[in-house]
Amino acid sequence: MTAAVVFGCRGPELTQWERRFFADADPWGMILFRRNCQTPDQIRRLTETFREIVGREDAPVLIDQEGGRVRRLVPPLWHPAPSAKRLGDLWRRVPESGKEALRLNYQIIASELTELGITVNCAPVMDVPVPGSHSVVGDRAFSDSADEAAQLGRIVCEAHLVQGVLPILKHMPGHGRATADSHRSLPIVEATRHQLENTDFKPFKDLNDMPAAITAHIVYSAWDDQAPATTSNVMIKDVIRERIGFDGLLLTDDISMRALKGTIRDRVENSLAAGCDLVLHCNGKRREMKKVAEGAPKLNAESLKRARLALARPAAGGEFDRMSAKRRLAHLMEMGEGEGLQS
Repeated sequence: MTAAVVFGCRGPELTQWERRFFADADPWGMILFRRNCQTPDQIRRLTETFREIVGREDAPVLIDQEGGRVRRLVPPLWHPAPSAKRLGDLWRRVPESGKEALRLNYQIIASELTELGITVNCAPVMDVPVPGSHSVVGDRAFSDSADEAAQLGRIVCEAHLVQGVLPILKHMPGHGRATADSHRSLPIVEATRHQLENTDFKPFKDLNDMPAAITAHIVYSAWDDQAPATTSNVMIKDVIRERIGFDGLLLTDDISMRALKGTIRDRVENSLAAGCDLVLHCNGKRREMKKVAEGAPKLNAESLKRARLALARPAAGGEFDRMSAKRRLAHLMEMGEGEGLQS
């Protein structure tokens, strides 16, 4: 049985230490960043090596390939995916073209990931920005309307699934209202329960049938004025599982982010005790990885069931003409943005 953790690694190849560590720790998966991605052949070797080490052909390999400013795979080797906001703006101007562009864009992304042995994409962002919020979300969001975000997010998820890639909603139950960057400090959101349920939580509730999500390192004082959602039993049990109705696989956001307090092992134990299924640790630092492994138990029966159900959701991936899709997407973007200039 695998450990309830996803680890990053330091470079484009696994070091001897990382090989031994992954063999012993047996993490559920591995996550890639730009530091790990050089060429298609190199990434394929990396993903294959990881799976050989843990002895599971289906061991998940994750990445954040949202588009726009959050892309670990960058041009010219990979698709220059536009930001979520740009696609959302196109959809509002020309709904049918925008819907097609959304679908094609994320099918292209998912198709590229599949070829590299990457099976999970940490997208789409379902956060709903509000005036005065921090720019950490910004153009990563599709819309400042909860209803629109949910509608577009479903298209994105389905585009991933049909190409054989597992999408992960983020950042549940909503990062759009935060006035600080949780990479650097702990955001505290003081909105009322009514405001949160009708805006921030709503896209996640509308998409509660999706297979996986990542938590927000944010304090929602109307529910729990002490702990961020990631380590709050109230937020996970009462809000995410019950009010939002999400019963899919729940991963923490990166536990090395400064929004979380305590030692790295404390963060692991507190996140899992609060109800997260898996811990995400991204920076590849040896000392931290050892402590994370010490604190991360094997997946419990309930979490293992959620993990298996999530991995079973993507389709095998049918035929997809990526070059034709890219040409069509470029045409849609050009025509749609032309419409914006005329209006």
